[in-house]
Amino acid sequence: MSRIQLSPLDRLLAGVDNALAALTTHAIARRPDPAASLPAPELDEAARRDIAGLMRINHSGEICAQALYLGQAALARSAATRTYLLHAADEENDHLAWCEARLRALHARPSLFNPLWYAGSFALGALAALAGDAVSLGFVSETERQVEAHLAAHIERLPDADTASRAVLAQMQADEARHGAEARTHGGRELSPPIPRLMHAAAALMKAVAYRI
Repeated sequence: MSRIQLSPLDRLLAGVDNALAALTTHAIARRPDPAASLPAPELDEAARRDIAGLMRINHSGEICAQALYLGQAALARSAATRTYLLHAADEENDHLAWCEARLRALHARPSLFNPLWYAGSFALGALAALAGDAVSLGFVSETERQVEAHLAAHIERLPDADTASRAVLAQMQADEARHGAEARTHGGRELSPPIPRLMHAAAALMKAVAYRI
């Protein structure tokens, strides 16, 4: 039995459907939550609000990751690149679910700007894919390098008592490092110098807004 081959337009429409799911329903992780068996920390209000802000940033980052990878997959040139990107998106969905669970535990809500982050990231992913698989995978590698660094900073900032958030971020960091390495293995090439700086600036804006709103 032959498999149905989706056109780029079909994959873009599927991306819209995935956007609605990511923004309107609770994410369901395929892997166990690293924080599931850990005790809830005792936090004062200032610490709770700060951790909630950090987890809101990471939740928005996973919204962006979902959109970015699905935008790239929609217009990927090769089936192998598309398969890699969709697999990475599945693992990013685990991160989304874990961050969502931490926000609920901290009595906090996701960023109100998540629809904007999703739309912008999906468009960016599609544009990267149009430049070819090597550039698109290079974009993944650079994205994951920057995310790995900001997760390390968040882990350092967490209070010792919050082992639950620390476990989630540590697993996310390990996954992001692996995604970046896999992107390079699949043929991702290093991006020209201005692009990583622009990516860093855009991420800094998102983090500043998502921490509060």
